[in-house]
Amino acid sequence: MDELIEYIAKSLVEDPTQVRVSTHPRHGEVHLELSVADEDMGRVIGRKGRVANSMRALLRVAASQRGERASLEIT
Repeated sequence: MDELIEYIAKSLVEDPTQVRVSTHPRHGEVHLELSVADEDMGRVIGRKGRVANSMRALLRVAASQRGERASLEIT
């Protein structure tokens, strides 16, 4: 799942070397934390958060196929 988020984020940003995804298990749920360069934050979040919400939706689908729950935080 972290590879999916990393792939999407790297395709959106101008500096893909600054993309970092870390995974933290929490209370039976996988919590992913995405960090990008400050100047690329707007590209990852999108207008009114649409890109970020789409990434979260794709993550939920990928997690449910594995029988898990997942969340994404963008920092």
